[in-house]
Amino acid sequence: MDNLKQLGDLKKMRDQAMEMQKKLAQIKITIEHKGVTVVMTADQKVQSISGDMDPQKVTEAVNEALKQSQKVAAEEMKPLMGGMGIPGM
Repeated sequence: MDNLKQLGDLKKMRDQAMEMQKKLAQIKITIEHKGVTVVMTADQKVQSISGDMDPQKVTEAVNEALKQSQKVAAEEMKPLMGGMGIPGM
């Protein structure tokens, strides 16, 4: 019987993870950095890049957008983690 409960728990966790992924895909983050605007979703998909297309500036802006998307994703996932105490989250 324990195996069936574990399977049910795994399915529930999988379903929650899929819902979280959908939610993160809907959250848009816009970063403006040194004349470059990057729009990225919280699941770290770049939607657009505009402005000064200097490669160094674009790299910095994308890295800043990634950092912000990670922060947003961590905040959104806190309730799902249920205080598991995962380092860096």
